Amino acid sequence: MTGAVLLAAPLSAASDPAAPATLVAQAAQGDHAQPSHGQGTHEGAPGAAAGHAEEGHGKKSHFPPFDGTTFASQLLWLVLSFGLLYLLMSRIALPRIGRILEERHDRIADDLEEAAKHKAESEAAQASYEKALAEARAKANSIAGETRNRLAADSDANRKALEAELADKLAAAEQRIASTKTEALTHVKGIAVDATNTIVNTLIGTTPATADVEQAVDGALARKDAA
Repeated sequence: MTGAVLLAAPLSAASDPAAPATLVAQAAQGDHAQPSHGQGTHEGAPGAAAGHAEEGHGKKSHFPPFDGTTFASQLLWLVLSFGLLYLLMSRIALPRIGRILEERHDRIADDLEEAAKHKAESEAAQASYEKALAEARAKANSIAGETRNRLAADSDANRKALEAELADKLAAAEQRIASTKTEALTHVKGIAVDATNTIVNTLIGTTPATADVEQAVDGALARKDAA
């Protein structure tokens, strides 16, 4: 009986500070009085009921996580939960995340390498294009210069040929003019003689001698040439 009362003392201590002293006193009286079996059972039942009621009242008045009697189990479940979470993270989640990061890193590295390759190819193509453009410009300038020189040479040749042709034509014309003039001069004497005969005949009514007219015409032509 004393042991049962002592075991119930911690349960009722939370609600009634004077409960331990009361229970100890009751235990002492019970040891000295030695009541009968029926009386002890009858008196102990209300005390046990009161202890259970006080215990229930004390449990209801405390927040469970702050209950000191459950600290050990809370710590145990905390360690187990943390260990299980750590195991799941280290065995499943973290390796997947690591693989994803590694794949992304490899993909980014491949993309950068591909971009660098395309950049080098574009730079090489641009350099080749600029070289081809410079060569084309140089070739075009050379062709333009050659064409200009050829056209200038052809123009000079054509000009010289035209000048020579014109000179030949001018010389031929001068020769024709000279021959025509010479031929005309051969007929001038006869024309002058005839005209003189006609004029003299018209003026004096008689025709002069042909020899006299020719002599006079020759003298006039000689004086003209001398002048």
